[in-house]
Amino acid sequence: MPTPSAPRNPGRQQAPEERKHNFDEVAQIFTDEEARAEANRCLHCKNARCQANCPVGVQIPDFIAYVKEGKIGEAASKIMETSLLPAICGRVCPQEKHCEGNCVLKDKFGSVNIGMLERYTADTARQRGLLKAPQTASKTGKKVACIGSGPSSIAAAAELARAGHEVTVLEALHAFGGVLRYGIPSFRLPREVIDHEIETVKAMGVRFIPDVLVGSTETVADLLHQFDAVYVGSGAGLPTMTGIPGENGVGVYSANEFLTRINLMQAYKFPQTDTPIKIGKHVVVLGAGNSAMDAARSAMRLGPQSVTVCYRRSAAEMPARAAEVEHAKEEGVTFEFLLTPKEILTEDGRVTGIRFTRNELGAPDEKGRRRPVEIPGTEFVKKADTIIVAIGQRPNPIIAKTTPDLKTTSRGVVEMDEQGKTSIPGVYAGGDIIRGGATVLLAMKDGIEAAKRINAYLEGK
Repeated sequence: MPTPSAPRNPGRQQAPEERKHNFDEVAQIFTDEEARAEANRCLHCKNARCQANCPVGVQIPDFIAYVKEGKIGEAASKIMETSLLPAICGRVCPQEKHCEGNCVLKDKFGSVNIGMLERYTADTARQRGLLKAPQTASKTGKKVACIGSGPSSIAAAAELARAGHEVTVLEALHAFGGVLRYGIPSFRLPREVIDHEIETVKAMGVRFIPDVLVGSTETVADLLHQFDAVYVGSGAGLPTMTGIPGENGVGVYSANEFLTRINLMQAYKFPQTDTPIKIGKHVVVLGAGNSAMDAARSAMRLGPQSVTVCYRRSAAEMPARAAEVEHAKEEGVTFEFLLTPKEILTEDGRVTGIRFTRNELGAPDEKGRRRPVEIPGTEFVKKADTIIVAIGQRPNPIIAKTTPDLKTTSRGVVEMDEQGKTSIPGVYAGGDIIRGGATVLLAMKDGIEAAKRINAYLEGK
């Protein structure tokens, strides 16, 4: 019998005083007993709002029903009918905006912890040898190249492989996973989880090739001579900087560089690894999105005296997940709001501080968030010797510059028509290269939808 009134189990975590000194995963997997108890809270709604609000259409009540019965292999297979990255999504998907945010139990009893159940299902099925790669259709003889190996390309590649096409994933870096690997710290997403999920896609026959920078090593035009269709899922790995004076000072990082050094190069293990990372005593992080939280929490683990997140709006407008903000606070990160950076101060080329102006909130902008308005005469200097800029990112222009027929916007994102097609026949795109920055789940959704369009295109071809 369902027990909806039982308290929601938020899951166990490493204690803040322990985890702030290591890069081990913070959240701990459910035990079998915990998973079954949480699954028993699910009402198995006939018209499940959780499932209707999942961008990749995971059959949530059905997989949870299998967990209730202890049928973990069947639960994993049910998830993987629509999502090939359950262990990743269970960890980094903003469930509070999608499935859990629409659970009928949310207001009265607390949503079912769908994220933890998905993660439990994926991890347990893998550990017990119950995870099966999805079946693929008969070979079509068609070849598709997927540029990038982030969540969008992985999702597209998996769906194209299901349809029987020969799929090759081309990655510019030496390791696969895209933003999953270089952007998200291991305390949120362990590296072995990424490796395992990619192995599942490889088991479907997808070929992964590293060290191929499309636009340099090969162009999109070159690929169209070798493949029947091309999917551009190369992400948005180029940082947006503030443009204020002093930004070239020693001690200023973009969040992209800082997180890549830590996550991909494992600089926090230096000198056991080859890449160093320099951190000062007082760290200031500009921005308040998920990348800012990842940068702040990673910086805290390197041992500074203080880490402060500075944001130009108020706490209510922060785009980061509430759970990540709470974890950051637990680990000792402090927050200061309504501040606009005006100048980075340096001595002998090294950062010594940052000058801010205080703001107040004005009228809403085009996204509905109130604009920050500077208050005259409120400038002050905050001491800092490390500054991490985490205010956004945009696509690398290398593909657009070497593919003149590919239409892009002034922001560098690829233009799509109403049918989800680019300006070049046979070339499709999705993820951050069309959004300019989004969640892992929305990138996956783009990849899945693009795969359907590619299938239709190849059938017509």
